[in-house]
This record gives sequence, structure tokens and C-alpha cells, in this order.
Amino acid sequence: MKMGVGRRISELRREKGLTQQQLANVLKIDRSNYSKYELGKLEPNNEMLVILAKYFGVTTDYLLGLEQ
Repeated sequence: MKMGVGRRISELRREKGLTQQQLANVLKIDRSNYSKYELGKLEPNNEMLVILAKYFGVTTDYLLGLEQ
């Protein structure tokens, strides 16, 4: 089953022991918008995907579900 971007970033965030607010602060966005990423109500743009990938030490392909 393909895992969406929201679920992947949620798992990565939890593995680092971060709250949604803490990660939103890192990304310089509102917590409500970050929450929408995790819920799949808002897709991160390409720039945000790159920032998230670098922060978590994964590839954008991983975040997009194109690799395990």
C-alpha cells in the first residue's frame, strides 16, 4: 500500500520526537498549515518537499512514496 506524503512526514516527525508546532517553526509556517500536510488536505510544494527531505535526511522520492 502506497503511503502518502502526509503519513511519511508524520512518521518522520514522530521518530524525531517533535511536535507539529516544533516542525512548523522549523519550516517557518503556521502549525495549522503543517497539520494539513499530515492530514493530506494540503500538498507541500516542491520547495517545501526539498526542505523536508534535507531536514529528515531522506530523498524527495521517499517522501513522495516513490521509494521505500
